Amino acid sequence: MAGVRSKPTNGGLYQAWFRDYTGKKRYFTLPSKKKAREQAHSLEKQHREIRDGYRPLPNSAQASRKCLYEELVKEYLAWGQSQGGHKGKSWSKGHAIRRRAQLGWWQKQLGLITLADLDGILPRAEQALRGLQEQGRAGKTLANYAEGLSAFCDWCVQRGFLSDDPLKGLAPFDTTPQTLRRLMTHEEITQLLDAADSHRRLLYETAFVSGLRANELRNLSLNHLDQERGGLQLDAEWTKNRKAGFQPLPAALVKRLKAFADTGQAQDLYQSAYRRGQAKKDPPQNPLLYVPSQPGRSLAPDLKAAGIPKQTPKGKIDFHACRVAYINLVLESGQVSPKEAQELARHASLDLTMNVYGRVREDRLAKAVERVGEVILRPEGVPEVYRKAAGAEQEIATPLKTESCDSYKVAPAVGLEPTTWWLTATRSAS
Repeated sequence: MAGVRSKPTNGGLYQAWFRDYTGKKRYFTLPSKKKAREQAHSLEKQHREIRDGYRPLPNSAQASRKCLYEELVKEYLAWGQSQGGHKGKSWSKGHAIRRRAQLGWWQKQLGLITLADLDGILPRAEQALRGLQEQGRAGKTLANYAEGLSAFCDWCVQRGFLSDDPLKGLAPFDTTPQTLRRLMTHEEITQLLDAADSHRRLLYETAFVSGLRANELRNLSLNHLDQERGGLQLDAEWTKNRKAGFQPLPAALVKRLKAFADTGQAQDLYQSAYRRGQAKKDPPQNPLLYVPSQPGRSLAPDLKAAGIPKQTPKGKIDFHACRVAYINLVLESGQVSPKEAQELARHASLDLTMNVYGRVREDRLAKAVERVGEVILRPEGVPEVYRKAAGAEQEIATPLKTESCDSYKVAPAVGLEPTTWWLTATRSAS
């Protein structure tokens, strides 16, 4: 018997249920109690007619039209956390949380109960995304929401739950960043390190010379520090590219990281932070560094103390700007090939290293132009040969005593004629 709960859930939704044609009890939720009850009775009536033979047993896609959206979303999320990631790996924890939130948002916006409700949703989906755009959300955010529902639909098509992708005609959004991260100068990096406390200075130094992201730094333990090879062992479980690797570090920093981890200060800082935040999970064991849950909030006062503006017309500075600075320091060193720079940045393509993270320094551009000018530009009306003659005699690299040289071996003073004239005349006379 179909029905609906008398009280809403904590999210303000009313849970309803019905029996499908197989006799299985199905559940769904709606924001309106009245609509939830009506939908439950309607679905149960349709499934009763299928069970009694008044309606044909639907085929794979047709039968799935009455499948509940919520249940297929649960199955999709379970698949993703099992093998939906790169090369059959599981999704990262953050990706799973975002995908669950996106699909829940679409359910509320479009009133999705069964897969049949996905038919013809393209205009309504575009309208919902325009609503986010009017709220000032970035194009990248809109693209992520659209990709969340589109990926779910593709998964349903591959498994026969849908005959076609209802979002096939959805046009892409402009994902150009609204704000850019600016490249910190060498002086600003020094000022920031001098202004930070000892444990935060060590965190910034590690970020500046490794390019590791905040979550990757947070997952480092003392076991990941390889003193023999001089660097950090990276696990595929928590790296963004889902690959294990090794990140070299300066020898001096390796020693300081080992000494800091041995003091247990990072463990104490985590325990104190978890007590203040009343966290339900235990703090990490044997952490190599202390990384706050919001490292940007800790960075802001250090930038202020160092006299570094967080936002300028050239862009903003946040914690991820440490990675931007690292990649550009590698490129500016001139000691690595482009492929080696890509490997140190742990990027899938060189284009990402050079054109997304790569920056230009205006002072270096100005110096380069000055060097070009020294080669090209001359004082007006004075050829180079005359300017050399007007100055002092040029010294040769190796001092030479001319007393012992034969006269025909030394070029005579021939005025301003080129030396090639003297060589030609000498050879003709001989």
